[in-house]
Amino acid sequence: MPESPFDEEIRGFRLTPQRRAILRVLREAADHPDATWIYEQVRKELPHISLGTVYRNLSLLAEEGLIREIPLGHQPSRWDGRTDPHAHAICQRCGRVVDVELCLPQEVFTQVAESTGFRLLDARVLFEGLCPACQAQEREEGAAED
Repeated sequence: MPESPFDEEIRGFRLTPQRRAILRVLREAADHPDATWIYEQVRKELPHISLGTVYRNLSLLAEEGLIREIPLGHQPSRWDGRTDPHAHAICQRCGRVVDVELCLPQEVFTQVAESTGFRLLDARVLFEGLCPACQAQEREEGAAED
C-alpha cells in the first residue's frame, strides 16, 4: 500500500520525486502561488532542482489534471492544487487570488453549448476586482488626498 496518494503512478503518469514534491508543495499551499514560489519551496527538499524543471512539471501536472493553471494575462500564471469545480477572484491591484465556491446552473452550460455548438469539457470562472485590503488602502489614499 502506498504511503500517500502521490506515491504511485496515476493513469500511467509517472510521479517522479520532482513531480511528487511540486504536487505536495502546491496542495499544501494556502494560496495560489506562482512558479517561482513553488520552485523556492521545492528547493528546500530538492536543492538541485531547476526553475525550468518546475515550469515543465507544472505544465505536465496540469495536462494530467492533477493541478490547475490560473492564467492571468500579463502577470505570471498562478497554480492551484484543487481540481474540483470552483471559481477564482483576483485582485487587480495586488494580484491576490482566492477560491470562490460557485455552482453554475446547468442552464448556463446548455446555453453556451447551444449558442456555440461546442461540446463543453470544462468551465473556468474568474472574477476581477479589489480585495478587502486593497479597498481599505484605496480609501486611505483617497482620504489622504482630501
